[in-house]
Amino acid sequence: MRQPRTNRALVFTLGAAMILGGAGASEARRGSDQIVIAHRGASAYLPEHTLPAYTLAYAMGADYIEPDLVMTGDGVLIALHDIHLEATTNVEEVFPDRARGDGRWYAADFTFAEIRTLGVHERASADGSPVFPERFRVDSKGFVVPTLREVIELVQELNRITGCSVGIYPETKDPAFHDAAELPMEDMEEELLAILAEYGYVGRDADVFIQSFDPNNLQEMRFVLGTELPLVQLISSDAEQDALVTPEGIEFIATYADGIGPSKDRIEDGDGNSVENN
Repeated sequence: MRQPRTNRALVFTLGAAMILGGAGASEARRGSDQIVIAHRGASAYLPEHTLPAYTLAYAMGADYIEPDLVMTGDGVLIALHDIHLEATTNVEEVFPDRARGDGRWYAADFTFAEIRTLGVHERASADGSPVFPERFRVDSKGFVVPTLREVIELVQELNRITGCSVGIYPETKDPAFHDAAELPMEDMEEELLAILAEYGYVGRDADVFIQSFDPNNLQEMRFVLGTELPLVQLISSDAEQDALVTPEGIEFIATYADGIGPSKDRIEDGDGNSVENN
């Protein structure tokens, strides 16, 4: 039976996760600060953000399963990397007339029942060609967009069967977009915390980290909604987030988050050389 691993090289969605303070999630289970996070599941082997991809990632020994979260028009949190649907689903074929003026199909414009009719495929470019030709075939069938609840239930059931303790590492995608969309349900932050609590993810030692690029999103969960769950501030390579990697920025992040997830471009360049930040 596979047991939770320790003393491994850290793998993170964008680069390295750095703990800023506090015990964090599942200190006893992790045993060290080196963990493996399955970004979008086993996305090099199966279409990203599908239950089979998460299952394979679990079987390959991940410590955490990482679902990106987007909200549908009727307030269901689904696992999807983009707020748009066309890159990884056949939405253009099923709903050819539902694109916005910018030519994109937004998950927020569809109910979950509608999204469930879509087939998920390997990530493709606008012309339909695969972004990663060496990966799973783009014309594959049988994959669907899962809900956050389904991801949690999959991981928890596998934990029950195997005796392991794999956690989840959800990322809220573009919270500001969802706030502006004025969806009919609770906002993304409230819905996420409510679902996590329903499945037992509460308190500092819950086997979960919540991550976001949006400082306001994390601060709302910490200070307004009062969550004690570990939070991680993601930091992109965009200049608009340069202030977050200064000493003052890190000190600010430490007031509401437990760690940072900087872009790999902020750690090393394309030749593997270290990058000096402010």
